[in-house]
Amino acid sequence: MLRRGLLLGFLGAFILFLYGPTATILILSFQGPDGGLTFPMNGVSLHWFVRLFQPQAVGDIGGSLLRSFMLATMVMATTVVVSLAAGLAFRRRFRGSGALFTLTVTSLIIPSILVSLGVGLLFSQSGLDTDWYSSAFGAQLTWTLPFGLLIMFAVFNRFDRAWEEAARDQGATPWQSFRHVVLPIIAPSVVGIALFGFTLSYDEFARTLLTAGSDNTLPLEILGMTTSVTTPVLYALGTTTTVVSAVVIGVALWGIRRLRG
Repeated sequence: MLRRGLLLGFLGAFILFLYGPTATILILSFQGPDGGLTFPMNGVSLHWFVRLFQPQAVGDIGGSLLRSFMLATMVMATTVVVSLAAGLAFRRRFRGSGALFTLTVTSLIIPSILVSLGVGLLFSQSGLDTDWYSSAFGAQLTWTLPFGLLIMFAVFNRFDRAWEEAARDQGATPWQSFRHVVLPIIAPSVVGIALFGFTLSYDEFARTLLTAGSDNTLPLEILGMTTSVTTPVLYALGTTTTVVSAVVIGVALWGIRRLRG
């Protein structure tokens, strides 16, 4: 009983440490109009959520939010397509496959800030301007693609090729076999890769820091705001982005459940 109590206590402390800051931000985002950044709360209202969508003295919350959403969507689509294609290609051994795989997963080991610096220098030396839709897009793919590829490896390692062979015996072409047999079976995993790609890109900071150019994404905008904004509008922004992320995850899980059904 004592051991069980200690384990439950440790689990409770871990959950509090993990979700306590998020809960604090969520509560303080409902401060009254005269409230500050700390407790005790001075009333309860939606004032700071309204202020969030109004022009700010500094920063561009709306623009940075839109850029982050568009960038995450681009990264998500590219990660799904490339990971799926690479997973199909790696089902058979080919010359250089081992080296290519090693190079792909190596980007997970390199510190993110060094990847950002390297991509930024590459664009600079090539005479190209860094921007969120070009250099930041490429830098973030070095983070999302390895995850997508590893998921595809796990999926195809368990995939029974007899299902494809049965479709071929019925006269299906390779494309028909993929579309009507392979894709429906692995569809939940594809949705999972899409979820990984979107969420990892949406809140990525380090690999975007030196590659986004003059237009900030949302994480960079939040960093800039913390140096000048001293109102609970920051908490309202944190709560809003958390809710958006939860909705995206919920929709993805619902899609996976429907696909499995």
